[in-house]
Amino acid sequence: MRVRLATWDDIPALPQIERSAGEAFRGTDQAWIADDIVAEADAYPPLIEAGGVWVAEEDEVVAGFISTQPVAGAFHILELAVGHDHQRKGIGRALMDAALAEARRAGYRTATLTTFRGIPWNAPFYARLGFELLDAPPTVLAAILAEEAARGLTDRCAMRLAL
Repeated sequence: MRVRLATWDDIPALPQIERSAGEAFRGTDQAWIADDIVAEADAYPPLIEAGGVWVAEEDEVVAGFISTQPVAGAFHILELAVGHDHQRKGIGRALMDAALAEARRAGYRTATLTTFRGIPWNAPFYARLGFELLDAPPTVLAAILAEEAARGLTDRCAMRLAL
């Protein structure tokens, strides 16, 4: 497996990976996510241009990605997605490691994200990486959670990691 910054050529694969990753939600109380819309390819060029997207290749196939952007002075994880057939192989961890290493190199003091509280490969996964649940998220993260709730994403939480 190889983790690298995403290029323009990777863009068509990213929505497909997100859709495939959604299959893991089948059989959970968030099963509808498997059939929900995903980010369109045109969402990624600004993130790639800013150096905020990494991909993981397995056998020369893009198997997962992480997208990030600065939010209120923090290194914010927008999305971590690993294709369904590539899950449970350490790809998500490798992507997080690469992105967080860049955040540290760039001088960020914190990383943030929002995620599902009760889905085992969401909040519990991030907690194992050192992220802490924010009982009272700052205004910007509270606003993100409110936007997610308006889209039907329930049982969400905000988390932060000191870098």
